[in-house]
Amino acid sequence: MIEQESRDAAAAGVEFPVAADGRRSTSALGRAVIADALRRTDPAGAIGAEQETNWRSGYLTHFRRLIEAALSSSDAARAIAADGLGSMHGRMRAVTGDGEETGLDGLLTRPARHGFETATIAGTGQPEDELSLPYRGQRLGGDDLARRLDAWVAAGIIEPSCAEAVRSVAAHPEWLSLPGRTVAVLGAGSEIGPLPVLLRWGATVAGIDLPQPRIWERVLQAARAGAGTLHVPVSSRESGGGPEPGGGPEPDGDIADRAGADLAAEVPEIADWLAGLGGSLVLGNYVYADGAANVRVCAAADTLTLRLQAARDDVALAFLATPTDVFAVPADAVAQSARAYAGRPLAVKLAGRPLRTLSGGRLLRRAYRPDADPGINDSLVAQQGPNYALAKRLQRWRASVARDSGSTVSLNVAPPTRTRSVVKNRALAAAYAGAHRFGAEVFDPDTTRVLMAALLVHDLNTGGGPVHAHPWQDEAYAAAHGGLWRIAWAPRSALGLAALLGYGAART
Repeated sequence: MIEQESRDAAAAGVEFPVAADGRRSTSALGRAVIADALRRTDPAGAIGAEQETNWRSGYLTHFRRLIEAALSSSDAARAIAADGLGSMHGRMRAVTGDGEETGLDGLLTRPARHGFETATIAGTGQPEDELSLPYRGQRLGGDDLARRLDAWVAAGIIEPSCAEAVRSVAAHPEWLSLPGRTVAVLGAGSEIGPLPVLLRWGATVAGIDLPQPRIWERVLQAARAGAGTLHVPVSSRESGGGPEPGGGPEPDGDIADRAGADLAAEVPEIADWLAGLGGSLVLGNYVYADGAANVRVCAAADTLTLRLQAARDDVALAFLATPTDVFAVPADAVAQSARAYAGRPLAVKLAGRPLRTLSGGRLLRRAYRPDADPGINDSLVAQQGPNYALAKRLQRWRASVARDSGSTVSLNVAPPTRTRSVVKNRALAAAYAGAHRFGAEVFDPDTTRVLMAALLVHDLNTGGGPVHAHPWQDEAYAAAHGGLWRIAWAPRSALGLAALLGYGAART
């Protein structure tokens, strides 16, 4: 998650714009997009973003301000989303092989330079006929699953609506295979993406990830072991080798060598391939990259979304929102947090005041005003950087705009999870190891994958879930935030102490 300030040379594909100093600055782009998103609804906030001199650390304030400004009305929230997306599409560059640059909208009509063939892998297993959740070495189904959901709700780990949605899926196992749909998974190898779970449930999946054999060997293995059908874009045999047609099934090793596509460089080609697939299409965005590349690939995914929506009228959208962001939260979350703060142990109360004094008010601050409705939960983590925050905000904006236009959208807040990208960052790994001392729960990837896949299945079988009056309520529905919304303290004010307490555990 280390940030990259600039890219001096542009490759073909989606790139950052050239700033006034001649460099492709990620900070300049971030400031401009956030300012543009705020300009109509919060002109002072827009000026503040434009004048931020240290974007790498100062971005936290401005991403929170986006949520504060959006709460004034549903129209304001949708205007911020639309203006932010418009700014991103106008400012980011689509670079051709000969160096010509346009805005991202140039990719909406640019002809594909080549086509993909389709490799289809049929699973050999039997589809799972009930929802079961892996949790701490066990598989929870039936009454055990119900009790775990109840325990999470009581502890404030997930929203009550999340438990209700999972119970609905458990009661309708026929939903699991998503009959009649093809789920396109951008980021097929994502550690918490739904691809292996959906294949176990018998679904039809189209997997897209980088053309790296090590990724595809793992994905193909999951497909063979599953009960569903996996479609994979592969380079033509003329360019990529492999057996001639009619020579029997192609070995997985040969498929892995030819599989994959670079989303940041091949939007038209991927869009044309997806447009030709059968079944009602679900476009799931589960991409991730370190630093500046995360913005590039998320901007490319958003452009792919628009191109597919123009080509097909049956495209549903799916996203995972990160819990380490800013969200408006319901009054009952504020009330549970207030009860936790009032009931904290005496030793913690005695230690809290000097810690707040010595830290200038930064440590162990209460999470909300007691009467806030909605409250604002600010779980942004400075170490993740502004590029990560911008990439994830783009997805939330697209979900809001698409939902308003009548599309089926599944966007669910996923819990803090011990993914490779987290544990390789020592500070985040330590904070996650100590988070339980403050009332939060960090999930294992296996648990997160199944839980979030179940919420996706729920949303696709219920038209995207309930209709709410304001976009913040759509985002809060069925959130599995790991407790960050309901603990006693503002999460960032407890993060440093959690890291200190968890440092030893993170090293083992």
